[in-house]
Amino acid sequence: MDVDVDNEFDGELLNQFRTLGTTDRDVLIAEFQAVLGNTLNPESCAFFLDMNDWNLQNAVCSYYDLEQPVATLPSMKVLEDITTGNGEAVAPNTCFVKSWRLKNSGNESWPPGCQLRYYSGDNLSTVERKLVPVLSPGESVELNVEMKSPLAPGHYHCVWRMFTPTGTLFGDVIQWSIVVAEGGLLGITQQLARISGGGIGSNAGEMMVSAKQQQQQQETTASMDQQQQQHVTLLSHFIPALEAQPPPTAIEDDTEMS
Repeated sequence: MDVDVDNEFDGELLNQFRTLGTTDRDVLIAEFQAVLGNTLNPESCAFFLDMNDWNLQNAVCSYYDLEQPVATLPSMKVLEDITTGNGEAVAPNTCFVKSWRLKNSGNESWPPGCQLRYYSGDNLSTVERKLVPVLSPGESVELNVEMKSPLAPGHYHCVWRMFTPTGTLFGDVIQWSIVVAEGGLLGITQQLARISGGGIGSNAGEMMVSAKQQQQQQETTASMDQQQQQHVTLLSHFIPALEAQPPPTAIEDDTEMS
């Protein structure tokens, strides 16, 4: 029991000795102001010093902990999933691309180095991360991420998130699902979009529709040409036969004869 009392007394005595080196509070306040570049008035300095038992080092640390501005995280909104062939199944072991249009929905520009990364669920990505350009408030960007379907057929669910350069999450959660099945057409659809010049993304669907309409028009024109050719061939058989027949004999009018 006496040992505990002695230790407690020694601790209090040591604390007193630590503050004895700077017992003049006016000096402590002046030193506090000097450390902060005279940006704080004496009353505020006394507040932080008193809160820390007039320990200058602890008071300065408390000031910076309280006065340091809280960093504002970027804001991101998912406008739409613009994946070409979105909703179609994909064949096993097939490369495809997921596409999104994202918007800076905040009041500050995104810092350099923000990235879109896999977060949870099934990871089908062939890349570790997708770097995102710096966006000013209100600007949007189209991101395309390369994927590859698994060998096993099934239903797969994926979650992707945006990260700051320091690894902090921000923005909407990007969740998407895909069905892997034999005979899936997603890979073929996206290949056709590339061949037609539409690329992968927002304009690819329009290009696919335009190409399909053009193909239908060509098929209709070819069908009409074929029907016209059949009519010409049919007439070519009848015209010679008609020309070979003798002209009809004239019938005399009985009235004129009488």
